[in-house]
Amino acid sequence: MIAVAVTVFVVAYILIATEKVHRLMAALGGAAVLLALGVVGSEDAFYSHETGIDWDVIFLLLGMMVIVGVLRKTGVFEYVAIWAAKRAGGSPLRVMILLVLITAIASAFLDNVTTVLLIAPVTLLVCERLAVNPVPFLIAEVLASNIGGASTLIGDPPNIIIASRAGLSFNDFLIHMAPIIVVELIVFTLILPLLFRGSFTADPDRVAGVMALNEKEAIRDSRLLIKCGVVLLAVFIGFVGHSAFHIEPSVVALLGAGLLVLVSGLRPKDYMPSVEWETLLFFAGLFIMVGALVKTGVIGHLATLATDATGGDALLAVMLILGVSAVLSGVIDNIPYVATMSPLVQQLAAGVADPAQSQALWWSLALGADLGGNATAVGASANVVVLGIAARAGSPISFWEFTKKGIIVTAITILIAAPYLWLRYFVWP
Repeated sequence: MIAVAVTVFVVAYILIATEKVHRLMAALGGAAVLLALGVVGSEDAFYSHETGIDWDVIFLLLGMMVIVGVLRKTGVFEYVAIWAAKRAGGSPLRVMILLVLITAIASAFLDNVTTVLLIAPVTLLVCERLAVNPVPFLIAEVLASNIGGASTLIGDPPNIIIASRAGLSFNDFLIHMAPIIVVELIVFTLILPLLFRGSFTADPDRVAGVMALNEKEAIRDSRLLIKCGVVLLAVFIGFVGHSAFHIEPSVVALLGAGLLVLVSGLRPKDYMPSVEWETLLFFAGLFIMVGALVKTGVIGHLATLATDATGGDALLAVMLILGVSAVLSGVIDNIPYVATMSPLVQQLAAGVADPAQSQALWWSLALGADLGGNATAVGASANVVVLGIAARAGSPISFWEFTKKGIIVTAITILIAAPYLWLRYFVWP
C-alpha cells in the first residue's frame, strides 16, 4: 500500500508540475485510483480529520467565494483598483508594492486564502486599466499573503494547528512571529523590482486615462455595499474571535455568505459564477492523495527520520525542522504536513529543558511550513486559489512560472529566519 500511495502521488505531482494534463484531472484521477485500489476508503477520504478532505478549508473557500461574488456587484473592486492606481501615480511597480503591502497586512488578520480572494479581483482590474500583465502581480500578492499570514495565529491555517497542539495564544504569535515577519516583508518588498524585472512597463496613455478617472463613480450599488460592509465586519470579528466563540472560520464564512445572500436579494446566477469549483475539487483530490501518504505512514516516517537525526541537540533540531518543513511544505500542502508533524515536535519539545529553546521548536515549524508554502504552486492553499482565479480570468499561471519565483522567495525568507531563531532563542533568550 505504501508503494501504491507514493507512486500515485509522485505521478500525479509530475503531471501537475509538467502540465501534461489539467491539474484537476491529475488530482481527481490520483484520488480515484487510491480509492479504487482500497488504499483509502470512504471513511478515510470523507470523514477522517487525519487522512480525509479538510472540509473546513473547502467550506471556508466556498463561503468566501460567495461573499466575493456578491461584493463584486457593488463595484467596490473597481473603486479600490482605481484608487490604488491613482495613489501609485500609475506606476506599475508602485502599484505592485502597494497591493503587496495591503495583501500582507490583511493576511495577518484574515486568513491568507480569504485575503487573496478579495485582492485578486482588484489586481485584475488594475492591470486591465494599465494594460499590464497581471500574472507577476498575482504571484507577488500570494507570496506576500503567505509571508504576512505567518505573523498571527489566524493568518495561516497551519498556525491554528500549531497553537492548538502547543497551547500558544494569539499574543504569543504576535510576540514571536510578527517581528521576523516584518523583516521578511521588508526584504521581499525590496527584491520585487529584481524578482519581476521587465513587468513594470505601462502605456502612458492608459496611465493618463486612469489618473483622470473618478473612483467614486465606480460604485454601482451603495446600499448593497453597506450591507456587504456590515456582513464582512461580522465575518472579520468571527475570524478573529473564533476560539473565544468556539466556532470554526469555515462556519463563520458560510454564515456570512448565507446572511449576505439573504439580505442582498440577488439571484444565484449573480454570485455563483464567482465560485471556483475547479479549485475546490482540486483541493479535494489533493487532500485524498496526501491523506493516503498519512494513512500509510509515509509522512510520519519522513518526519520521524528528521527528528531522530537531531540526537537531542535543540539547535540542530530547530534548524532541521525549519529546513525540512520548508522543503516538504512546498511539495505537499502545509496544512496536512503540520497536522502530521505537530505530535513529533511536541515530543521533541517535551525533552528540551530550556523553555525558550523548547518553544523555538514550534516557531521553527511555523516559519518553515508557512514560508515553505511559497516554494511551489501547490505548497499553500492560497497559491492554488490564485492559480484558479488567474486561469478563469484568461491569464493562466503555469506551475513552473509560479515555482521559479516561489523557490527564490522561500530560500531568502528561510535564510533570514534561521539566524533569527538562533539569535533570539539560543544566543539572547
